Amino acid sequence: MALTPLDIHNKKFSRSFRGYDEDEVNNYLDQIIKDYELTIREKTALEDRVSEMEERLKHFSEMEKTLNQSIFVAQETAESVKENAHKESELIIKEAEKNADRIVDESLSKSRSISMEIEDLQRQAKVFRARLKMLIESQLDMVNNQNWDEFLNIDEVLNLEVDEVKETD
Repeated sequence: MALTPLDIHNKKFSRSFRGYDEDEVNNYLDQIIKDYELTIREKTALEDRVSEMEERLKHFSEMEKTLNQSIFVAQETAESVKENAHKESELIIKEAEKNADRIVDESLSKSRSISMEIEDLQRQAKVFRARLKMLIESQLDMVNNQNWDEFLNIDEVLNLEVDEVKETD
C-alpha cells in the first residue's frame, strides 16, 4: 500500500544519541509531504484527464464504428440500386426488343396481306379485262354479222304482214 502524506507526517523516529537534527528532519519531511501531496493531486488530475480522454476515445470509436456501418450500408445500398438499375435496364431492353419484333412481324404480315390483295386485284383486273374484251368482241361480231342486215329487213317484213292483216279484217 502506498504512503499518504498523513502517513509521512505522523511517522515518528526513535531518538538516538547522535541522531540527525530534529528540525532539519521535520523541515525535510514537511517538504516531502508537500511534494507528495502535489504529486498525488497531479496523479489524480492526470487520471481524470485519462478517464476523460478514454471517454472521448470511446465516443470517437463509436462514431467510427457508426460511420463504418453507415458507409457499409451506403455501399450495399449503392450496389443494390446499381443492380436494380441494371436489371431494370435489361427488362426495358428486352421489352423494347419484344416490341420491335412484334412491330416487324406485324409489318411483315401487313406487307404480305397487301401483296396478296395486290395480286388478287391484278388477277381480277385481268379476268375483268378478258371478259370485257370478249363482251366487246362479241358485240362487235354481232354488229358486223350479216344477221344485222336481216334484222333491218325484218322491219319491212313486219310492215307487210301488218298490212296484210289489216286488209283481211
